[in-house]
Parts: sequence; structure tokens; C-alpha cells
Amino acid sequence: MNFLVVLLCTVIAVLVLKKPMKKYPILFYALAVALDVLFVCGYYIEFPRAITGALTLLVHKCTLSLALFTVVMYIGVFAQGSKAKTYLLPIRAELSIVAWILSLGHMAVYLMSYVPQLSHGAEHMNGVVLGSLAVALVLFALLLVLGVTSFAIVKRSMKLHTWKRVQTLAYPFFILVYVHLLLMLLPAALRGGAAAQASVAVYSVVFVGYIALRLYRAAKDRSMRVQGVDGSTVADPEAD
Repeated sequence: MNFLVVLLCTVIAVLVLKKPMKKYPILFYALAVALDVLFVCGYYIEFPRAITGALTLLVHKCTLSLALFTVVMYIGVFAQGSKAKTYLLPIRAELSIVAWILSLGHMAVYLMSYVPQLSHGAEHMNGVVLGSLAVALVLFALLLVLGVTSFAIVKRSMKLHTWKRVQTLAYPFFILVYVHLLLMLLPAALRGGAAAQASVAVYSVVFVGYIALRLYRAAKDRSMRVQGVDGSTVADPEAD
């Protein structure tokens, strides 16, 4: 499946580009903006098929943004002090911002595609489409809040406890992304579409797996904090 290939390539790229991303984050933000602009231009300019195919996969289908968000969220399932978390946590905000920028191009085109249908009245749209649009609007609102507050300059202007509470919106955001994907894919999957069924299976493993692992990590960390109060162990105080 395309998403698995993109996710694997994204993980490798993140591991390789960690240092330059931390040192030159603006460069990566600019590249993400350029990709969005190129994607939008593709609606007015005829690009070679290879470029159009890549833009469709990476931006139009939001695959690259989703892969980056997946990496960002899965960082939270690793234990404090683990090699994976220690290595990736310093660029978590930068990864979030790149994913956020890339998703804006997708969201803009996706939401605009509903304008012609809404102009004829919502009663002409079926329940699945309306549900998908409603979830997409909520995702867009969450996306704006999470994206803006990921920038260091905004974070510094907020009280720490307020910023942390805002960032917990990432959990319902990630779950709603899964719901949105299911609304888009389940009709075709239920009709026997092999590609849609494979996509539902893969996304279910990724999202349900994350939820299970994150709950396990939260329970484990809570247990360690309780033991720390008793004097036996002390948990790392750093929050995700």
C-alpha cells in the first residue's frame, strides 16, 4: 500500500535529516510551502505525469502529512529516556509544523471541492458525505490551533500549563483523522473494493495500534510516578 511506503520513507528521512531540520527548520517549512504551491498550481498548469502523480499521492491524498503526523504521535509511545524518544523529541515540533503546512494544501482543495455541492443545499448530500465534511471541518479547526501553537514564538507567549492543555487536542485530532479516513474508505470497502479494504486494514493497525500503545505508556508512566512518590523509582518529569 502507498501509505506504508510513504511512512517507511518518511521515518528514514526523519532519522537522516534530524540535525539539519533542527538547525534549519525554516528551510523545511519553505520546502513544505513550495510543495503546497506546486500542488495548487497543478490545477492550472499541466505538469508531467510523474510530477502530477507524486503531488496527488503526497499532497492531494495527504499521505506525506499523515505519515509525518504518525511519526509525531508515535514518539509519545516511547519511554522517557529511551533512545528513540531522546533522538526524535527535539524535532517533534518541527515535524508537526511541516506536517501542518502540507496538510493545509490538502484541506484547502478538499474543502473547496464541497462548495458546489453545498451551493445546492446540504439536503442533496448523503449522510456519509455530510459526516465526512463535518469531521473535516472539525479537523481543520483543530489543525489551525495545533499548528499555530507549535511555533516556538507562540509557545513562549503562552503559559506552560495552557500550552500543554492545548496540545492535548492532538489526541482527538489524530482519532478524528482515523474516523475521516473510515468515512471515506468504508463505502468502497463494504462494496468489496480490495484497495479500500487493504487501506482500512492498514490505517486501523496504525491508528488503533497507536491508541493501545499510548494508553499503555500513560498507565506505565502513571505507575512509575506513584512508585516515585514512595521513593522506589523516579519517573522522568518531562512531558510529551
